Amino acid sequence: MEVNKCPVCRGLQVGRVGSDQYYCWNCFLEFNFHKGRLNLYEVAEDGSLQAIEETLIW
Repeated sequence: MEVNKCPVCRGLQVGRVGSDQYYCWNCFLEFNFHKGRLNLYEVAEDGSLQAIEETLIW
């Protein structure tokens, strides 16, 4: 799946950081799609990912 826009802010500054993981430079969230669901993560100060509880169906 090719992602051109952030599903949260609709920004165009999205980069791939893993095989199926993306990062938005506008809203500073990392995200992926798994089984039709959008999973959102905040990047902590130590670089770890903190899942945002609300998972959206995409």
